[in-house]
Amino acid sequence: MNHQELRAGIVHTAREMTRAGINQGTAGNISVRVDGGLLITPSSLPYDQMIPEDIVEMKFDGSWEGRRPSSEWRFHRDILQNRTDVDVVLHCHSIYAATLACKFLDIPAFHYMVGIAGGPNIRCSDYATYGTQALSDTALEALEDRMACLLGQHGQIALGKDLAGALAMAIEVETTAQMYFQVLTLGEPNIIDDEEMARVIEQMRRMSYGQAPND
Repeated sequence: MNHQELRAGIVHTAREMTRAGINQGTAGNISVRVDGGLLITPSSLPYDQMIPEDIVEMKFDGSWEGRRPSSEWRFHRDILQNRTDVDVVLHCHSIYAATLACKFLDIPAFHYMVGIAGGPNIRCSDYATYGTQALSDTALEALEDRMACLLGQHGQIALGKDLAGALAMAIEVETTAQMYFQVLTLGEPNIIDDEEMARVIEQMRRMSYGQAPND
């Protein structure tokens, strides 16, 4: 995709976050890798007013052109610099993920779909002030070997190879967070062991490449 198509895709995905119920108002932000840097949503602009020309181009050195970028640009930049396996970073304040994050709860393997994030749990980071390098540092730690994490007393981050994949990941994390929240009302959940989760994750990986589970 060229930059204009990516800009339009970011705006569309931002609006889809609202339509999917995983974000509200001007909260949340999205970035996409481009040569030498990233494209990122601007600061404090409602998604229904956003147009492709509002998307900000940033360099990895933190410089930018046009509008002021999202206040969370640091973790977007740092994730894309450190995670060459992904090209999109999506952050949102989805209700159930944020609820668990306010209690600093990891999501354990109570359900096999936890494995979609790449491991036997979805970690919750420590708390750090929004927009700071400290938040970026703790997010990177929680995302190690994972495609998603919760941010302590904040929300969630979902990663993807493309915009559709990152959005799907964020929706799945929110669905899983809601299920876990509801399961906790019934008592401590049963946890799938690491060996079985390793099989689940490998099967998910194989199926994502278009292979049948038992090939």
